[in-house]
Amino acid sequence: MKLLLAALALAAAPALAAPCDTPAHRQFDFWVGVWDVHKPDGTAVARNTITREHGGCALRERYATTGRPYEGESLSAYDAGRGIWHQTWVDTQGLVLLLQGGWRDGQMVLEGTTTGADGRSTRHRVSWRPLADGAVRQHWESLADGDTWKTVFDGRYTRR
Repeated sequence: MKLLLAALALAAAPALAAPCDTPAHRQFDFWVGVWDVHKPDGTAVARNTITREHGGCALRERYATTGRPYEGESLSAYDAGRGIWHQTWVDTQGLVLLLQGGWRDGQMVLEGTTTGADGRSTRHRVSWRPLADGAVRQHWESLADGDTWKTVFDGRYTRR
């Protein structure tokens, strides 16, 4: 009888909010989906799949190019304690890119620094902007020689 009463009390209790169900945790949700990725000239370059993982606390990206053997994967999460987004990217060329940042000026902007085998540092800035037609623009820039940002990748994501 006590077990039945405990079960009924538990069922009647209000549901607790998920730990990652805050507006800040949902800022990057516009990127969730299966996407075809195109260069600015319209050339298809990849397929990208972004899913919510770990109870909605992380976004997992699986990127695979079209016509060449290049793949990469990232895991992104909002760090509520520090109030920032973090992303770790790893690819088949051995790049490990650690980025952090957040939502600003209508887009997600994450930045980080890599150090090459020659000891030179390169700054990276990657932005994802949701577009009015439901597409997403990803723009990756790098700064290796002082003061000139150069585009590494400029892609338009359209839903499959």
